[in-house]
Amino acid sequence: MFYSGFKNTLIILVLTSFLLGGCQTKAQDQQLVLGIEQIEQYLPLLVGKKVGVVGNQTSVLLNDQESIHLVDLLLNNHIEVERAFAPEHGFRGTADAGEQIQDGKDAKTGIPVVSLYGTNKKPTPEQMKDLDFIVFDIQDVGARFYTYISTLHYVMQACATHQIPILVLDRPNPNGHYIDGPVLELEHQSFVGMHPIPVVHGLTIAEYARMINGEGWLNQKDEAELFVIPMKNYNKEMEYDLPVPPSPNLPNAQSVNLYPSLCFFEGTKVNAGRGTNLQFQVFGSPYLNEDVFNYSYTPVSKPGAKYPKFENELCYGKELSKHPQLDALNLEWLILAYQETNQPNSFFNSFFTKLAGTKKLQQQIETGFSADEIKAEWQSDLKDYRQMIQPYLLYDFN
Repeated sequence: MFYSGFKNTLIILVLTSFLLGGCQTKAQDQQLVLGIEQIEQYLPLLVGKKVGVVGNQTSVLLNDQESIHLVDLLLNNHIEVERAFAPEHGFRGTADAGEQIQDGKDAKTGIPVVSLYGTNKKPTPEQMKDLDFIVFDIQDVGARFYTYISTLHYVMQACATHQIPILVLDRPNPNGHYIDGPVLELEHQSFVGMHPIPVVHGLTIAEYARMINGEGWLNQKDEAELFVIPMKNYNKEMEYDLPVPPSPNLPNAQSVNLYPSLCFFEGTKVNAGRGTNLQFQVFGSPYLNEDVFNYSYTPVSKPGAKYPKFENELCYGKELSKHPQLDALNLEWLILAYQETNQPNSFFNSFFTKLAGTKKLQQQIETGFSADEIKAEWQSDLKDYRQMIQPYLLYDFN
């Protein structure tokens, strides 16, 4: 267990070394152990406490091909779970991107479920009432615009306000093997980009929580009282196929790897595979040049994509389900789509700037910059970012 209390972001070296079990040098030889698996480390913190759980369908402990949800795990160990908090896509992870989530009850346990993607994204004082501890366990995918890290921010902010400790159970970042993209400019903050970080940030969820505290991003006099259960035998270059899809339109490892590059299309007149069985593994549009983009598909309404862009319209584009793993953002697809659209003046919409975190990327593409020229302008900010994150890292590259 790692503890970072109020105004304390120093690593307790002996304790951390014990918990990591030498993972930095032997990660390839030993079995990965997730935060949730280290029950003996975190149950003592929660005994006799009224607990709130921030989780979704990924908050599970897998054992012999069976899974148990964190809420059930805690209840089975006589921990009093007072309520659960649900991020975007809901507590069971079936809602569309951007779909408002309603409060309710967990069908299995009857525990009240509070939406953090409905009328409020930060827990209210009433929702935090009577809680002694918050446990956060959600699988992230390492992209700035994936909103689980924004939910983490608001939960930590509420914990700091109400002086309630928060425990983060760490999980791998499937895109943790690289850092890339423009660093967000603060004038373009939104729920899909809250912090001055690059599009692909390279941190696990626990490292990210430590950074939120350490950089003073909570706008609080005090930090959140943060407890972390690091993984054992993990390094940043490990391949990790997510056992549970983190959201309806990221069904497999390929979609997760392509997501940071293809999500830019969400801010354009291009569909990124929603409404197909190849979500974030294809892209296309009725407005792209079919001589250049000779793959075609038709998005249709389906669970997780009730109203996909260009529903029931034939789209021309690219199919990328077998594309080699990306170790950097791919801008070539975005640039080519802009160059080969028959509607360049309306190709981008206002959401694109929120996703990019800067107006400059759209301007550069419209001006005719190459991918290499664009990326060259990121390097100074990325160098500063890599230096900034050093105090918060729990794991090394192999």
